[in-house]
Amino acid sequence: MKIPKIHIKRIYEPAESTDGFRVLVDRLWPRGVKKEKAHVDEWAKDIAPSTEIRVAYGHIPERWEKFKGQYLAELKKNEDIPHYLDKWEDYPVITLLYAAKDEKHAHVLVLQKYVQDCYKKR
Repeated sequence: MKIPKIHIKRIYEPAESTDGFRVLVDRLWPRGVKKEKAHVDEWAKDIAPSTEIRVAYGHIPERWEKFKGQYLAELKKNEDIPHYLDKWEDYPVITLLYAAKDEKHAHVLVLQKYVQDCYKKR
């Protein structure tokens, strides 16, 4: 099995042909983005962080490490992950889209690594 390349990108950046299959991985639809202009192939909100940990984190960098651990624990228990891995494995490139302004403390970084690790274990 060929492992897809997993890219990440803010949804506010323009769509490009190199994005491949574009997946929005936020629980809430991003402000100011019209669905018909977003170029989103799939909205995988069920693998985004739960509202509980997202609100507790509040995008406060000092809470990042705790949030990362909580989100990783959620991903490990998430029964939807295998479904997405199966569906995405035929695409050479997957771009995970997110809205957070802080690119160094965004949940998509945890998700990207988790998905890559899952593919490597298959």
